[in-house]
Amino acid sequence: MISTKEFSIGVFTVRINWLLFACVVLTILAFGRLGLWQLDRAAEKVNAQQVMENESKRGAEPIESIPRGHLNRANPELQNRHVALEGEFLNDKTILLLGQFHQTQIGYGVVTPFRLSANNQLVLVSRGWTSAINKPGQSIYTAPVEGPVSVTAQIYVPPAAWKPRESEIDGSQWPVFMRDLEIDIASQLLGEEVWPFEVRLTADQEGALVRHWPAVSADVDQNLSYALQWFCLALLVFFASLFASSNLWALLKGPERGV
Repeated sequence: MISTKEFSIGVFTVRINWLLFACVVLTILAFGRLGLWQLDRAAEKVNAQQVMENESKRGAEPIESIPRGHLNRANPELQNRHVALEGEFLNDKTILLLGQFHQTQIGYGVVTPFRLSANNQLVLVSRGWTSAINKPGQSIYTAPVEGPVSVTAQIYVPPAAWKPRESEIDGSQWPVFMRDLEIDIASQLLGEEVWPFEVRLTADQEGALVRHWPAVSADVDQNLSYALQWFCLALLVFFASLFASSNLWALLKGPERGV
């Protein structure tokens, strides 16, 4: 049999059922932990925004100057890092990413390999979005850029849990269509090693199309709202259990008046 114990402090009395007490405490702790997790997510967004702002203030460095050992997903300084590229686009080796939307309109993400003049390495450059709705006989608009150019871009590092969707790729003709950009597959199709991460052209660069990527933003309102909800639920459970197991409500109402 589960024991119940009564405690009194002056006129205040509370009866504690130990099983229910344990359930209440665990519930409050769980709700509180969820609220703290939402606050942590908000802090992560603010930090990511700060990193991006710091990167935007720092001048773009030549992409080939980044040490090879720094090129891994675990490096927090890599995401959104501004880099400068000098060389030429390989327009005849463009990759089109399927199912890309901009303002509810279907289209393609345009990725064009870029040959660096400094070391002859290939870098996959995401240039933006182009419409998939064309007139009969009209080719997909990819805005090819001819000749040597200098552009700036931001490194994009996919999330650790990201997994590309499988694509049925016909590598016999270009442009090649993919569902998601896979660096290894692109390297095989191009027949040589490519730089390990995608870079995305910054605005107003030569060859830039419509920038359809989600902006990095410290939009923490939703996280703060969820955190407040979890903390309120924790307080609700606490006061509901307190009123149910004590005479607090009767004390707050005061003595009943006679008729």
